[in-house]
Amino acid sequence: MLLASGVNFGLKRTLPHVLGISAGMALLMMAAGLGLAQAFERLPWLYTALETLSVAYLLYLAWKIGTSSSVQMRKAERRPMRFYEAIAFQWINPKAWMMELTAATTIHLHASLSLNAALMSAVFVVIGLPCITAWAAFGISLRRFLADTRRLRMFNLTIAALLVLSLYPIVARFFA
Repeated sequence: MLLASGVNFGLKRTLPHVLGISAGMALLMMAAGLGLAQAFERLPWLYTALETLSVAYLLYLAWKIGTSSSVQMRKAERRPMRFYEAIAFQWINPKAWMMELTAATTIHLHASLSLNAALMSAVFVVIGLPCITAWAAFGISLRRFLADTRRLRMFNLTIAALLVLSLYPIVARFFA
């Protein structure tokens, strides 16, 4: 999404989307660290269900990317995502939930649950913000390169394949 936004709108207009993702991830990390992770520890089947849904969603996303013929958005969507929309999207984004819950249940920077949640939120902002900004900037730098439909097709297939390959650890755990 950030790559497409960078291609279509440039970095300045994509910045609210970038900042919204970062803020949304920090808020979700606080929620996960302060209680949702404990709920998933008590009801492990819920985590397994979320993980399964996340894998299914990511496979669907890989399919959509791999079969996409354009990075252009439909005319009705000719604006970048707003700050509050990007925050809200994290709460329905299975990838975000999977990442946040995994971090909340496996990474312990402090013995205090509330301080650990705050520290993890800070880590997500400090590390995540430059990474997601790079995706938007990468979109800007690819604008001319992706104008060629053959290159765009190869790029989409490569990104889709990498997304599918990133699921290997989760899928391997299902069959272990």
